Amino acid sequence: MQIKTLLLAACILLGLTGCQEKSSQNLQNTGLLIQDTINDQGWGDKGYKGLLKIQDTYGNEVFYKEKIETKSQVLKAVKEFQKKKVNLVFGHGKIYADIFDQISSDFPKMHFVSFNGKVHGKNVTSIHFNSYGMGFFAGMAAAKMSRTNHLGVIAAQDWQPEIDGFIEGARYQKPKIKVDKNVVHSWSDEQKAISAFRKMEASGADVFYPAGDGFTIPVIEEVKKKALYAVGYVSDQSDLGRATVLTSTVQNVEYVYGFVADKFNEGDLKSGNLQYGFKEKAISLGRFSPQVPASFEKKIKQEIDEYKKSGKLPNGKVMKEHVLEEEQ
Repeated sequence: MQIKTLLLAACILLGLTGCQEKSSQNLQNTGLLIQDTINDQGWGDKGYKGLLKIQDTYGNEVFYKEKIETKSQVLKAVKEFQKKKVNLVFGHGKIYADIFDQISSDFPKMHFVSFNGKVHGKNVTSIHFNSYGMGFFAGMAAAKMSRTNHLGVIAAQDWQPEIDGFIEGARYQKPKIKVDKNVVHSWSDEQKAISAFRKMEASGADVFYPAGDGFTIPVIEEVKKKALYAVGYVSDQSDLGRATVLTSTVQNVEYVYGFVADKFNEGDLKSGNLQYGFKEKAISLGRFSPQVPASFEKKIKQEIDEYKKSGKLPNGKVMKEHVLEEEQ
């Protein structure tokens, strides 16, 4: 008790500078909630691999549940996790942000992590991928390689920043380029996505950006049949055809899962809304197709290096990375 009193007195004398209390909680077991499935070869698959990365690092038990979308489903799953001594829960998507905020106070010994939403709870964190930049550079590559000066973008949701970045990057590369955009309002509706592709292809688009986990690969397969170009999404999808996939906008989800788990285990995982981009290795571009001129690939990589240093895109737009908001 005397030592603790002395430490407290020292903190008061120092004005609490450098004496911020860290969580004494170490990582035990880890849980994962997935809106769709871990077998989508996209976003869900990456979340599962992130979970396995944590298991490999810490040797702990990990658990996951698929098709979890409602508050009641989340509550039931979290209560099951609680019985299995899970104290770090990942909700692999934006839909979990509000739900975690609502239930987190009932599970004070757990820390909840979601993606792309906005949170406020003391034991809740939302990770944001700064994906506007990766979309911008991929858009430059797509515009460079378009022979018809006509691109087709197939988005899953209205709010995807990588879509806005892609369009802006394309117009930076070729100011008069035409960009068609179709929002599917689903991460996995193959039928709608392929229908959108066919309409865009019929109207003259020759490079496509299908940005939606479950439908990216089927659309790229259709693009390949037409001997056109595509930009991959979430994963490096050059293995689908290096002559087809110009590059990919990659979210390094596994790396972020490991990073978050490390921070939590060290007592350094902050609550609030955190944003990571190229500089933190949370996002990147995938391998470039040999169809892309080597000189242009070199230019893009130089532009990315400059962006990491300055935060400025090639058109002069400043993008803020790192922490959006932190709550202690």
